[in-house]
Amino acid sequence: MIQRIQSLYLLLAAAAGFGLLGLPFASSNEAVSAPSMFADRLYSIQDQIALLVIFSVAAALALAGIFLFNNRSLQMRLAQISFIANFIGLLLAIILFVQDPVMSSATKVDDSWGLYLPLISLVFLILALRSINKDDKLVRSMDRLR
Repeated sequence: MIQRIQSLYLLLAAAAGFGLLGLPFASSNEAVSAPSMFADRLYSIQDQIALLVIFSVAAALALAGIFLFNNRSLQMRLAQISFIANFIGLLLAIILFVQDPVMSSATKVDDSWGLYLPLISLVFLILALRSINKDDKLVRSMDRLR
């Protein structure tokens, strides 16, 4: 049900998560000859299978949470798991980026929109969790009035 604001937030979080499939985290001006993530001059989630799985699961859970508007507790649980997966994926991406051999070389690395999409997804998931919680409190207060 798209009429609820948490559904919109979850949709935007899922769109940001699936947007990572097409946008790289960073790019370099030149290809690096050493075995590196920047061998093709781009650092994206396709370079690491763990990143691909984590961010895809996070986006899929956010998308699945949209259709669970009748079961707010399950919707909240899926949003929480998606938040945790997104956070772990972002930490893993940063750790892999810092440990890459290109960071010790003189190659200039520029960030891209893909670096900010997990942060945007995290913000939308926090907003969705707040809206789900507010909606749950409203329904409980109405049940008390009956």
